[in-house]
Amino acid sequence: MNVWLKSIALVLGYGVSLYLIYLATNPEVLIVFLTISLMLPLIYLIQDRAKQKQYIDHLHQETLKAELSLLKSQINPHFFFNTLNNLYGLAVEKSDLTEEVIYRLSQMMRFTIYDGRKHTVLVVDEIAYLESFIELNQLRHQHRLDIRFERHITNDQQRIPPLLFINLLENAFKHGVDTLTDGQYIHFCLTTKSEMIEFTIDNNFDKTVLEKNKKQRASGGLGLDNLKRRLVLLFPDKHQIKTNVTDSSYKTTVSIDLT
Repeated sequence: MNVWLKSIALVLGYGVSLYLIYLATNPEVLIVFLTISLMLPLIYLIQDRAKQKQYIDHLHQETLKAELSLLKSQINPHFFFNTLNNLYGLAVEKSDLTEEVIYRLSQMMRFTIYDGRKHTVLVVDEIAYLESFIELNQLRHQHRLDIRFERHITNDQQRIPPLLFINLLENAFKHGVDTLTDGQYIHFCLTTKSEMIEFTIDNNFDKTVLEKNKKQRASGGLGLDNLKRRLVLLFPDKHQIKTNVTDSSYKTTVSIDLT
């Protein structure tokens, strides 16, 4: 009620002011007064809308940061658990590989926990992380896998988002070579330039085993969906994901435009 009374009093006061100005001056002065009095609220509305837009943009950026952090936290937790199980087996067997596995795992955990929080990391550090992941899986498969990692790096000090391609590499093991008993391969290539990043990975798989594994799991993997969402947030309208699937092979290419 108080708001309505204030509004009515304001309108009445404004009307009385106009009438008094009309009586005391000529119509030209009244027109100038009306123009100024109408412009002031308009200026206020424009400023207020600009502040609201700035606030909404800020909330949007904070939401994106929070979502990116959540997506990063979802990356390969089961890999660490699997590696710990393998490490336990090696320790029981008193294997000479135990120390190497502990070292590789600690390096990966350090990168994930500390560097993974950063907006960008050096290409050379990201490559070291991928190499540690490969080596741990090679140890698990007793180096029976055909793994080829090509690098075409213009500047190894270039900065790129961390943990961007680990999902694809992890999928190549989990849904690819782990479904086979022999002849497994993973071929992938990372290319970085100042204007672009491209990652291609190709692996084979057993379709029958893969379908059986999917039925046994309560839910599907989040790896590829995770990557797609991160790319949308980080590089909207500046990325492409292409897949080529046959009965025995799966190839994915991710291209990012940095211009």
